[in-house]
Amino acid sequence: MHLNLYRRLRGDPWFVLGAGLALALGLLLLASPWLIRHDPYAMDFVPLSAPSAQHWLGVNDGGMDIWAELLTGFGNTLIFGLFTGLLGLGLGVAVGLSCAWFRGLYDLCLMRLADLLLAIPAVLVLILLAAYLRPSAWLLALVLALMAWPTSARVIRAQALTLQERSHLLAARQMGGSSFYLLGRHLLPELFPLYLIGFAALVRMAVFMEASLSFLGLFDPGRKSLGMMVGRALPYYYLEIGWYWLLPPVLLLTMLLLSITLLAVSLEKIFDPRLKEHW
Repeated sequence: MHLNLYRRLRGDPWFVLGAGLALALGLLLLASPWLIRHDPYAMDFVPLSAPSAQHWLGVNDGGMDIWAELLTGFGNTLIFGLFTGLLGLGLGVAVGLSCAWFRGLYDLCLMRLADLLLAIPAVLVLILLAAYLRPSAWLLALVLALMAWPTSARVIRAQALTLQERSHLLAARQMGGSSFYLLGRHLLPELFPLYLIGFAALVRMAVFMEASLSFLGLFDPGRKSLGMMVGRALPYYYLEIGWYWLLPPVLLLTMLLLSITLLAVSLEKIFDPRLKEHW
């Protein structure tokens, strides 16, 4: 099964391209401590300087090295996305599995709560929260995860309800298996492909949300971010330095979102049986 899965992933151009981009970005992030030659927060250089051997992408209007700012902002944006994705997925898995297993009033209440959260536009909540309360990035990620779990929970609940009717689970239940054992030993691992799909979708949404809020200037102005760089570079687009300042964060953000999207589409295409016949 694992060999067959490996062959299918390797033969899917969407997965190969997405994984290649993700690998390149991961290597760039891992190498960033050696590639950053200046303190990204130091304002010691001549503002709006052109690229040089000392400053590979030049210096911004605040006298900060753009290359150091770019790699630091990339790391912050990615960490925000991964943290939100992991938290949102954990909540979605816990709620989805428990609702499918216990059903009844517990299931009804949580699914209505999920419907309510799905109807609320998360971006507006985050904008208001960031504008009026100025919370930390970690708190915003937590709020976003608390609002983003319903999609994963509904998908996992639906699939778990189907799996519960399979013979091996019915047999394990008749043999006296506890709820904890059946959930942990059978349902949890069998839904693993859905976790990958849900995680990729949550990370993509969180990265896009973080970049949008940073672009609008709603994050801490001292926190480096790709969206913040785009927002600050945009007024200087008519200068030569503007392109070295504006284009790199746009390209890096595009590559990051593209890699996550390609991986999510590929995983969904391979693991979701409803889509197989359409590809």
